[in-house]
Amino acid sequence: MNMDHIVGKSVPRKEGRDKVTGRSQYVDDMVLPNMLFAATVRSQIPRGRIRKITYAPGIPWEEFVIVSAEDIPGNNCISLIGDDQPCLASELVNHPEEPILLLAHSDRHLLPQAVKAVSIEYEPSPGIFTIEESESRSQTVWGKDNIFKTYLIEKGELDGIWEKADYIVEGEYSTGAQEQLYIENNGMIATFDTAQGITVWGSLQCPYYIHKALMALCNLPAEKVRVVQMETGGAFGGKEEYPSMIAAHAALLAIKAGKPVKIIYDRMEDMVATTKRHPSRTRHRTAVSRDGKILGGEIEFTIDGGAYMTLSPVVLSRGAIHAGGPYYWPNVRIRAKAVATNAPPHGAFRGFGAPQSLFAMERHMDRIAQAVGVSPVEIRRRNFLQPGQATTTEQVIREPIDLGKMLDRALESSDYPAKKKSFAMQNQVGTSRKGIGIASFLHGAGFTGSGERYLSSVVGVEGCADGGVRVLVSSTEFGQGTNTVLSQITAEALRLPYEDVSIAQPDTMEVPNSGPTVASRTAMVVGKLVQSAALGIAQTLISPNLLRQGYSAQEFRAACRQYVATHGQLRCWSRYDPPTDIFWDDQAYRGEAYAAYAWAVYVAEVTVDLTTYSVSIDDFVALQEVGKVLHPLLARGQIIGGVAQAIGFSLYEKVVWQNGRMQNGQMTNYIMPTSSDLPPIRVFFEELGNVHGAYGAKGIGELPMDGPAPAILNAVEDALGIPFNSIPLLPEDIMDGLAGSPIEDGALTRVGRR
Repeated sequence: MNMDHIVGKSVPRKEGRDKVTGRSQYVDDMVLPNMLFAATVRSQIPRGRIRKITYAPGIPWEEFVIVSAEDIPGNNCISLIGDDQPCLASELVNHPEEPILLLAHSDRHLLPQAVKAVSIEYEPSPGIFTIEESESRSQTVWGKDNIFKTYLIEKGELDGIWEKADYIVEGEYSTGAQEQLYIENNGMIATFDTAQGITVWGSLQCPYYIHKALMALCNLPAEKVRVVQMETGGAFGGKEEYPSMIAAHAALLAIKAGKPVKIIYDRMEDMVATTKRHPSRTRHRTAVSRDGKILGGEIEFTIDGGAYMTLSPVVLSRGAIHAGGPYYWPNVRIRAKAVATNAPPHGAFRGFGAPQSLFAMERHMDRIAQAVGVSPVEIRRRNFLQPGQATTTEQVIREPIDLGKMLDRALESSDYPAKKKSFAMQNQVGTSRKGIGIASFLHGAGFTGSGERYLSSVVGVEGCADGGVRVLVSSTEFGQGTNTVLSQITAEALRLPYEDVSIAQPDTMEVPNSGPTVASRTAMVVGKLVQSAALGIAQTLISPNLLRQGYSAQEFRAACRQYVATHGQLRCWSRYDPPTDIFWDDQAYRGEAYAAYAWAVYVAEVTVDLTTYSVSIDDFVALQEVGKVLHPLLARGQIIGGVAQAIGFSLYEKVVWQNGRMQNGQMTNYIMPTSSDLPPIRVFFEELGNVHGAYGAKGIGELPMDGPAPAILNAVEDALGIPFNSIPLLPEDIMDGLAGSPIEDGALTRVGRR
């Protein structure tokens, strides 16, 4: 291994060999002595009062461990933000599939029969199931007004803008729920010992979220709660907060049983009971000058949070901040709210609110182009943020980003001008239509606003007795490359071979709280802290003259061994220290929302079959500026995977709801794109660096989720001349649109010229 520069190279994945050889241990591979298996009895109605629970004969109930809300030793809630979600419903249920009882038995095959044999009598109450029903307050299902959270972002002065506008462009845009559909279903194992407390092992993203939840639920001090991440087969945000619920259930059963308890969801339970991407509705009203410049506008961004608050406030926050896209708004008012419905709570999903609001923004930019009479390319070029200008939150762009130049590169890479002209001619005849669409967007890296300051993340690097180095973080690996990239950063900082660095298994008894593995923060925020802690290890060895400045890898290993033998443990810690030039006002919701943004321009080429009304994506160009590419192969994989997932969001993955329950909770009727449905996804990077990230890195994981949906629908409109402003866009939607059905009128896209 060339030790000069490990960052920037596609080194082997740290966990890759174990995964491909079958040595990796997932939670369902783990077996403990005398272990019981568990199942959940769930609500069959969306809203109502529990009147009576009966247990049918024919089941050996005396062999079961049964847990209800009465068995909870602490607070009956899943502690997160609002602490409004009960671990187990006791009197009231607020959504289908809400947990009511837990059952455990040594024979896992007996559990489905037992669940069916539990009969629950309800007094039903009317439910609400859409954003519009929640807003009408025909029923109050949460608080006083069905509203979990609101935000207001204001910049400039709107009052006089409408009179000055040559065009006022209005539009309404909506996005549906989306299932994360990770490969490995949710699962957890718990043990309890009166002396040691609770230990849980599981498939998860955020060990310290679970740690916090179990402390409150089980009324235990921090040192008596231990959370260990097993190998995790995908997450995409779906294992951010919901594993706290499963861990809580396993822990309660383990406490009552005095034995280890394993809960593994099957695919259907995982799909119908756990969180999904928030459905959204965005309304734009934009004042535009004759030359196509945005003068100002109003944006209303609303998300459906489901029955409980969970992570809706932070999803709403990111969506609101990204709602103006990568454009300069001299004057803007963004009103955002999360409302309650009687569906299972919606939660984290890759992009975290930004894909919803950016879909609306990029569809709306094409509407503005039509109103002004210029091309979609030109309308974007005239409104791009420039260095020195301020975002909607009045964050001044300090980096030398040139979005116009990025746009030119994306157009050239996709052969956009020639294809645009060619498609216009081809579409005169035949049974298919071709189109090409673009989307420009940005994505903030790290927690929003004061979030990173609040987290105050800590990481550690350890020099080991064998001379190797170990990284101590609670950041988790679930396929995205955490272990590999953090090892690269450590090896680069210490000028060691990549093979000399290992990653500690995330275990709250062993690693510090380095924050959740979410929000595109791992490489940038945690990576920077790891870099600092690694340099601290080197300085600790250099200061007592155990190591010279220009040391070799062999000399480092010898000095490390000597230090540990003489002094014992060698560890250096690094805590997040907010940059002095990053300030956020939580009250005014104004300031530096993110330490850095990644920027992108995507181009989609589509064919619409006029016989089947299906959309095929023929080519896809993804150009992004990401600071520094730490691992080219992983970075490219992240972009390709994100684009593929966003294609599903755009054209395939429709959650069918009936009274708050998902009706297509299996992979035979919840349709996701397969490899044969995907186009060539051509990935290009630009690298401007980033002083706030390890070796210049920004976040990359969520960015590719934001742009494909609007690029694809812009391309569909280019092909057909008909606007579609809701996703997923299915063949039946296109058929109705072409037939002149109310879908076209219901898009509520209005253009007015003064």
